[in-house]
Amino acid sequence: MADLHREVICVKQIEVKRKLEKRFDRENWNFIYDQKENSLRIEDKQSKLGITLSLSGLIHKWEIDKDDHFEELVEYIEEAMRAMVSKQQLQGKEKHIFPVIRSTSFPTETKSGKKLIYDDHTAETRIFYALDLGKSYRLIDYSLLREEGWNENHVKEVARFNLRSLSEEIKEDAVAGNTFYFINTNDGYDASRILNDSLIEKMKQRIKGTFAIAVPHQDVLIFADIVNETGYDVLGQMTMSFFVNGRVPITALPFLYNDGKLEPIFILAKNRPQRDDS
Repeated sequence: MADLHREVICVKQIEVKRKLEKRFDRENWNFIYDQKENSLRIEDKQSKLGITLSLSGLIHKWEIDKDDHFEELVEYIEEAMRAMVSKQQLQGKEKHIFPVIRSTSFPTETKSGKKLIYDDHTAETRIFYALDLGKSYRLIDYSLLREEGWNENHVKEVARFNLRSLSEEIKEDAVAGNTFYFINTNDGYDASRILNDSLIEKMKQRIKGTFAIAVPHQDVLIFADIVNETGYDVLGQMTMSFFVNGRVPITALPFLYNDGKLEPIFILAKNRPQRDDS
């Protein structure tokens, strides 16, 4: 059954690839399907710049509403690819620079060999820096800094300052006495809000039990007030579901927040958290 399920998923992923190739019938674009990584890379042949899509989340949304999701995906790809190959500058756009959270497996340089600016964050995550372009953004690399005459610290300071200006609209849900809080504005920086220390401190004051945080994908940030074993189980299932269905997955491991530190944890079948000491 497992093999059959994998074959079905593979067929659907190829279907998505072929439909995108047909829609974007352009000689200067390459479509690179990686079955092992469940990803599809769309790349400009000349510049080697492009975007990599996680197909796991795409397939789930595809099954729910194929037509509407396809048009949304097409718009995202067009905007992202246009931004990739167009000339960008930082000067005068200081208010449009933000930090973005990515997994530690995310590449630290572009396909063309340009090194991206990043900071280590946790054992599961890194912080990159992006120039917001409206419907998409460009990750900032050192070559862009040299062209602008900027320094790395200035970019990071500006990004952190701008992060604090983002809205903090929080939704709340309760399960078996445990409370879960969500930020899901879909502005591209929901997960980035984990870097907002004042927001974390405000949430900490509301927590009665164990404070856990999750960033399963780019467009959601979860705070959890865990007061019993069921809470761990719910958090684990919730984080995995978001991770699998997100357009830009980050990590399926939640974090325990303690003394200003984030510690990744495995949530075992017995509902007990185990620290990830890898």
